[in-house]
Amino acid sequence: MGEPMTCEHITASVTPEPQTREGCQDCLGAGAHDWVHLRLCETCGHVGCCDSSPSRHASAHFHETTHPVIKSFQPGENWKWCFVDESLG
Repeated sequence: MGEPMTCEHITASVTPEPQTREGCQDCLGAGAHDWVHLRLCETCGHVGCCDSSPSRHASAHFHETTHPVIKSFQPGENWKWCFVDESLG
């Protein structure tokens, strides 16, 4: 038994400049501030709210764009998630 392999999407991802540092950009655009945690799209820098948030904008961004990898945008967290392979890296 070897170590689990990280998917190619996570391996190839690079962290772009966030489009905002103020919070979930879609919630902010709608005048809402009720996100739980934030996620950063590793393709374009979109900042969206997590699936525990009412609007789930990070997942919605994936379904709209097919950008595969998000990174936690929470201080002190350093993990990535691939929607395509359902893989944590």
